[in-house]
Amino acid sequence: MHMLDHRLQILLDDDRYRKLTRAARQRGVSVAAVVREAIDRIPADAEERRSAVDAILAAEPMTVPADPADLRRELDSAHDRGAE
Repeated sequence: MHMLDHRLQILLDDDRYRKLTRAARQRGVSVAAVVREAIDRIPADAEERRSAVDAILAAEPMTVPADPADLRRELDSAHDRGAE
């Protein structure tokens, strides 16, 4: 276990506080432990980049239009569908 050297004070609304205390109670740990676990799940920049690279390399091959304008239209269309 790491030495705990820094104190953090935050203010939460009632809904977030209830959610946090419920999670702590369900896990049988302190509220502070739930907060530390949540912080630990935040990926470091290098981890995020590595995950993105792994996802790209694992993707199935696909055909790509030869004309960059066609590719742009296809990407814009896919992006618009995702925003809905």
